Amino acid sequence: MARPTRSVLYIPGSKERALEKATGLACDAIIFDLEDAVAIDEKVNARALLAKTLAEADYGPRMRIVRVNGLDTDWGREDILAFAEAIRAGAKVDAILIPKVSTTGDLDAVADLIPGVSLWAMMETALGMLNAGAIAAHPRLEGMVMGTNDLAKELGSRFRADRLPMQAGLGLCLLAAKAHGKIIVDGVYNAFKDDEGLKFECDQGRDMGFDGKTLIHPAQLTVCNAAFAPSEAEIDLAKRQIAAFEEAEAAGQGVAVVDGKIVENLHIVTARQILAKAEAIAALGS
Repeated sequence: MARPTRSVLYIPGSKERALEKATGLACDAIIFDLEDAVAIDEKVNARALLAKTLAEADYGPRMRIVRVNGLDTDWGREDILAFAEAIRAGAKVDAILIPKVSTTGDLDAVADLIPGVSLWAMMETALGMLNAGAIAAHPRLEGMVMGTNDLAKELGSRFRADRLPMQAGLGLCLLAAKAHGKIIVDGVYNAFKDDEGLKFECDQGRDMGFDGKTLIHPAQLTVCNAAFAPSEAEIDLAKRQIAAFEEAEAAGQGVAVVDGKIVENLHIVTARQILAKAEAIAALGS
């Protein structure tokens, strides 16, 4: 089972205190942000601070993802080259996250500058939604992150709790990621003090099939981790399905019945995935 990505927390690359605090937070992954969260006059200093931090700090099992500035900015190319060098020198970086990926060419351009490092794509443009299948198929791509704020801005859509205006884009990217075996995490929920609204959106994303959700504040971690982890009821059902199916197989039968419902091999695949995810989360200790 791949490592969990229930909670993916944005941390500004320019904030030394936040970078230090993140070593003890109960998130599965961290996006160390050099883009939107960093002011223009702090870009260069943030790059140097983050490279130094990732060479020295211990983030334990948390996935470390660096979001660079776009290559169409004054800082993007230098961000990528700086982290290529930092990684060679020992900085611990699991992936580079590229903003506003619209075509596979956006991935190719970064891949050429930083060989051997996994790439993640911010999916936040209308063109990116339409090219999601090709983007997900890119050989260097490991994960996709929904940038719902930027997508809403580009679409000119209104906020709705049910995210109806987002469903086409979310669905296209989900289909693409699942078709090509890539990680995909949902966009942020902006009202970080609204636990009820956050839970609703987390549950919606989990129901759709997202692997986790990006977060803007540590206060959102508990709700998000619970929503994207298998529940006790799901774990119990998975165990009973596997036991019943194995018993049926031993008796020469191809299906079992659990709680009045047919259980076939496809259900056992899902059941084993649920248990593997629960074990992987338990191994993280959160």
